[in-house]
Amino acid sequence: MARQDQLKLGSFVYTFGFHPASWLHPASDVAGANDFSHLLNLAKLSEAAKFDFLFMPDSPAAAVGDPSALARQPTKMNRFEPLSLLSALAVSTENLGLVATASTSYYEPYNIARIFASIDHLSGGRVCWNVVTSDHNETGYNFNRDGLDPHALRYERGTEFVDVVFGLWDSFEADALLLDRENGIYHDPSKLHTLDHKGKHFQVRGPLNIARSPQGRPVIAQAGGSEPGMDLAARTAEVVFSLASNIERNRAFYQNVKSRMPAYGRDPNDLKIMPGVVINVGATEAEARAKVDFLIDNLHPDVGRLMLSEFIEVDLAGVPLDAPFPMDRLPEAPRGSRALFDELVDFVKSGRTMGELIRHYAEKHTGNGITGSPTQIADFMEEWFETRAADGFILMLPTLPASLNDFIELVLPELRRRGLFREEYEGRTLRENLGLSMPVNRYTAARAGTI
Repeated sequence: MARQDQLKLGSFVYTFGFHPASWLHPASDVAGANDFSHLLNLAKLSEAAKFDFLFMPDSPAAAVGDPSALARQPTKMNRFEPLSLLSALAVSTENLGLVATASTSYYEPYNIARIFASIDHLSGGRVCWNVVTSDHNETGYNFNRDGLDPHALRYERGTEFVDVVFGLWDSFEADALLLDRENGIYHDPSKLHTLDHKGKHFQVRGPLNIARSPQGRPVIAQAGGSEPGMDLAARTAEVVFSLASNIERNRAFYQNVKSRMPAYGRDPNDLKIMPGVVINVGATEAEARAKVDFLIDNLHPDVGRLMLSEFIEVDLAGVPLDAPFPMDRLPEAPRGSRALFDELVDFVKSGRTMGELIRHYAEKHTGNGITGSPTQIADFMEEWFETRAADGFILMLPTLPASLNDFIELVLPELRRRGLFREEYEGRTLRENLGLSMPVNRYTAARAGTI
């Protein structure tokens, strides 16, 4: 039976594009890292196409590794702080959802609650917090740590962190602001609540000094593929960015996460599973392949080795391109993303050479990518959507703005012809456009006797 809903789409915005050689492409904006007009243009293109959101990933540190390779891979070396950028985009757009990453390992809950609530007001209800615990050692070096905290500790802290933020977002009930000039009463004191949280990792009094946000609270996104990550997603997330490399694995992930939600009193429809997918599209498959070949041919081998080292956490400097991957250097478990590590290990174990592995990873990242014509791209998306492997996709576009324009001009008309994607936004808030329910304030619910 065909689904009654439609695909959700978000544009994933690394400054120049997702491919590590994207900044070398003549159609990229080589000066775009510090040019707000470049990023605003990407937002405007996404909004005109009626995308659900634009997603700004982040790592709060410059990359660490081979200096000569880093000099050829600028994405992490020069980028805007995402929450500042979202504030600017919020007042420069009208309908587009705005998603940014902020780590529970390097903020305090009160900061995050206040910043995201503020941006939600500035945007009229269009902001989303991508909750991460961070997955690279360099993120700890600037925050009084020697690398990453252990995985279990990061998730324990992250779980309490999210609970505190949710509590702070409930500080004001929806009708707390009386704005009564005649009697001189600004808010109803019985509808402003102090959290008084005292836990293992945080002590936060509250209340939050900003009114309840237009969405009740900002939308929550998450990307964890580990057991603790999936459980946190089932309990708190409303968008999940999955990393599975094939449709069967993603169907299993989809079912796994959504099946956990009723135990937390949640409707599975209040969570959208959106795999990140690398899209290489041309008018024909040959044209799309030529675009891929250009980028891979311009990828310096040192950058390729660094790119793999970053996620597999193995020093690959100097390994010949025609040599097999050095399996004896492969760790048993990652310090960072479990899901991404597993995807790469699967491919490494296939016996490919370093050069083949770099080429594969540069084209498809975790394997979840497609190169082809508009019909082939639409067929791929339709199958994943209709068979419940995905509720939508995060478009990881190789070169910006060129690949974004290609998708909008070539693929969107085919998706709309099939009735898979909207013609107009359904509402004003991100929550409305994603088809998510409005969260109930805990104190209002207690007053009404519904909890």
